[in-house]
Amino acid sequence: MTLIETQLDAMLKMQDDINSKVNPDWVLARNNWHRAIQVEGVEAIEHHGWKWWKKQDCDMAQLRMELVDIWHFMLSAFIQSKHGAIPLAKMEMMAELNLCQKSVQFDNQYYGLAHINLLEKLDLLVGLAAARRTNLALFESLLSDCGMNWLELFKQYVGKNVLNVFRQDHGYKAGTYNKIWNGREDNEHLVEVLGMVDLDGGDVRDSLYQSLKARYILVLG
Repeated sequence: MTLIETQLDAMLKMQDDINSKVNPDWVLARNNWHRAIQVEGVEAIEHHGWKWWKKQDCDMAQLRMELVDIWHFMLSAFIQSKHGAIPLAKMEMMAELNLCQKSVQFDNQYYGLAHINLLEKLDLLVGLAAARRTNLALFESLLSDCGMNWLELFKQYVGKNVLNVFRQDHGYKAGTYNKIWNGREDNEHLVEVLGMVDLDGGDVRDSLYQSLKARYILVLG
């Protein structure tokens, strides 16, 4: 399933909105979004498991969540590279995806996406991020390896974006927001709320926000 242009446009606008809520001049701030991708990529590696000297189980649910977080930062990096011009960012991203790349070049080597495993792809994502680069074909391949498609990413992104807005509205930047609700992280509550809200509805963002708010008030008063 390919990424639909209207979905990409919606996500770029939502990302600009949340970044602007944190800092109205975020584009001029020149934040290092690639460093954020790098750190989230390493966390994804931890959720996958990489230690050959001990038994580890892959936590696929958390790995998928890391990919959603990485997508937030990739969107931000593209918008910033176009000096805040969302139509130009969308055009560049769609053009890159339409190339249907089968390999990724890094450090004078070519990596065939069909011939490297999930952990190796995460390594490659981290390496590219350290070099301040992204690759949408690689990200699409990571989605596939984690059992996701672009539609699933879109739905998960909308959910996490709403949670990020909710956090900012309730003191996240000021340090007064309580991330633990009744012994569980707000991310866990988001997963439950996503299962109860019509993600195809036209008012999905408002429905999600109000459902999170109701839980927050109920648990924390």
